[in-house]
Amino acid sequence: MAYPAAYKYTKEHEWISVDGTVGTIGITDYAQNSLGDIVFVELPKIGDKLEAHATFGSVESVKAVSDLYSPVSGTVTEINESLTASPEVINTDANTTWLLKIELTDPAELDSLLSSTDYDTFTAEETGH
Repeated sequence: MAYPAAYKYTKEHEWISVDGTVGTIGITDYAQNSLGDIVFVELPKIGDKLEAHATFGSVESVKAVSDLYSPVSGTVTEINESLTASPEVINTDANTTWLLKIELTDPAELDSLLSSTDYDTFTAEETGH
């Protein structure tokens, strides 16, 4: 699977794309594939403060419920409302389906995240491929 090179990744399988001080967060194709058919997404509210590596919501599939972890600290500025009615769109294109946008508190936190190459290596080790 090709992961967008402009994104940064977590070992919990979230991605973040940054434009200035705004981060857009989603889950990786690896995550959606592991979860199976996604039926519900629980997201924070606009204005909520997120801490790096802390849970901010969950994704529920027919197989399991999985916590979502914020790659960085910041304040939620927007949530993808369309996921309330159609969470399964994540299964179709996880690399471009965003969950929320945040105003970054500390952009230096991005330095601790994985590059697309590192994430690809990490998932290969996790699956044994």
